[in-house]
Amino acid sequence: MPITVLLVDDQELMRMGLRMVLDAHEDIAVVGEASDGAVAVRQAAALHPDVVLMDVRMPVLDGIDATRRILAADERCRVLVMTTFDLDEHALGAIRAGASGFLLKDTPPEDLVSAIRVVAAGGAVVSPKVTKRLLTRLADPGHGSDGATATAAAPGLGDLTDRERQVLELVAEGLSNGEIAARLVLSEATVKTHVGRILTKLGLRDRVQAVVLAYESGVVRPGA
Repeated sequence: MPITVLLVDDQELMRMGLRMVLDAHEDIAVVGEASDGAVAVRQAAALHPDVVLMDVRMPVLDGIDATRRILAADERCRVLVMTTFDLDEHALGAIRAGASGFLLKDTPPEDLVSAIRVVAAGGAVVSPKVTKRLLTRLADPGHGSDGATATAAAPGLGDLTDRERQVLELVAEGLSNGEIAARLVLSEATVKTHVGRILTKLGLRDRVQAVVLAYESGVVRPGA
């Protein structure tokens, strides 16, 4: 079965371009479009898409609230946010609302298609161009800078084993399971198990939320 996608953007030309890119792939099917967040919520409820490709700055209802409502109604659905700006607090807000990643709108078509496949499979994607600047913002004073603040901000951190905390730090640095396995001299299956336990203990949906939490709580700091 193809991956079903709902396109959400207030610019018709943008939706047309996205549809042309995605329609060229047999394993992806665009099942609907929406020009604002309110329509997106209704369309998602009616169409049950696997992935919603979501703009964040829209009239009527923005992408953050739309993401929150869509995921509250259907936890199986995945939202992939697209933003024009390389430092966009709206994109970060969508991640906090449960989106599985975000990309810039100038992302190459092949990377967009790959991201949709990853998100549909339960993974998470964040544009490298966006990540460092947003996470640097997260790590500003006031977001947490020491162990005590980190534990207070995210109580579940205290339940992590030393190894799990080490894995969380490497996840936050952007390493894949294979790269973490090589760094820690573990099997990739063991790393995958650790990541799963981390997400469960912290009550997180995916790796993107783990990265955000690690920076917000001060577990990892840019340049550290």
